[in-house]
Amino acid sequence: MAIGLLLPAGQAEAAPVLRWGSESGDVWDLQFRLNLLGFYQGKLDGKFGSQTAAAVRWFQSHYGLSVDGIVGPRTWRMLKKVSVNQYELDLLARVVYGEARGEPYVGQVAVAAVVMNRVQSPLFPNTVAGVVFQPRAFTAVDDGQFWLTPNRTAYRAAIEAVRGWDPTGGALYYFNPQTATSDWIWTRKQTMKVGKHVFAV
Repeated sequence: MAIGLLLPAGQAEAAPVLRWGSESGDVWDLQFRLNLLGFYQGKLDGKFGSQTAAAVRWFQSHYGLSVDGIVGPRTWRMLKKVSVNQYELDLLARVVYGEARGEPYVGQVAVAAVVMNRVQSPLFPNTVAGVVFQPRAFTAVDDGQFWLTPNRTAYRAAIEAVRGWDPTGGALYYFNPQTATSDWIWTRKQTMKVGKHVFAV
């Protein structure tokens, strides 16, 4: 798995329709997302063949989409809603490492889950980058620890959160009660405590 931070090439633009025989970086991105979610086990080669088509159909069936094996706008929308690309995974792992290295593993997954919960919430930006770089959202971004190189555990925790493990019960916030300076954060309903972090909605 790549550890370096990749550029978000064209992530905001609509991806082209992909089908059997397509070959491109968009197919690689499709394979990466499907692999991350557990639908695709083949080689990430940018070639839309039988394994990719089967994975697309499985994904479409799982999420209640028309099962045609073609990746059009509706399939892309759902895929981008429930998965991340390589750049976004790197961002997520950096947040985990910067904010929660040294915390129990479940606490690292919980931090990643908060990011994913914010992406899904109408109260926050709807992209991982938007959430991560929202002003004053994460201490690690503000103090520069975000730019440390994440370890494999941080990536594994990020992947588990993307795949749906949310030990926080839908938390949108977390804080360290020993260092929190905001009175407002104490007004939030707390869902759990892991290590030094309290998670809240």
